[in-house]
Amino acid sequence: MPFWTETDASLISEPKRKFRFTVQIDGIESGESSANVMWYAKGATKPSFSIATTEHKYLNHTFYYPGSVTWNEVEIKLVDPVDPDMTATLSDIVVAAGYVIPGTPDQRSTLAKGGAVGSLGQVTINQINANGDNLEQWVLKNAFITDINYGDLEYGADEINELSIKLRYDWATCEVFSANGSGGSSAANGAKGNGPFFGSTS
Repeated sequence: MPFWTETDASLISEPKRKFRFTVQIDGIESGESSANVMWYAKGATKPSFSIATTEHKYLNHTFYYPGSVTWNEVEIKLVDPVDPDMTATLSDIVVAAGYVIPGTPDQRSTLAKGGAVGSLGQVTINQINANGDNLEQWVLKNAFITDINYGDLEYGADEINELSIKLRYDWATCEVFSANGSGGSSAANGAKGNGPFFGSTS
């Protein structure tokens, strides 16, 4: 029965809401929670992917075949709360990844994927219900920062300063929970299997 026609209050559910989410990045301490929930996150794009196609022509017909899968970048928008200072924190992550500003000719260190992934840590985006229970849990695999925007300044503006980062990752897993936040992906209507979507089959 559609959620808008239910008359029993105990059975009423509602669709997922855009403002109910949390972001966790293991390499960034929140200062308030051992789970590193970024209470200063303002917005986040959920993982997405594109499937390339190749075409085959026969006479005046065109047939398409699926090709490689490419996961698209995720963008996270943050406010800068000073404590923790996000400008310093994000810069430290890039330095820990191996970036060094130009110096002497003997300085030859460069960015490496292992350092970039390790300095950021696991990235988790949770979509939650009204009780704070997970409805979806996205985990980005091998994520690293590809873009940092420290925001802009303006004398005539009173808004809170915002930062944004873009993350590239190899793939993501998605675990879907029931409406009350219990169970795994198999607990949700329409879901198949016993593990996270796009997870390992082994």
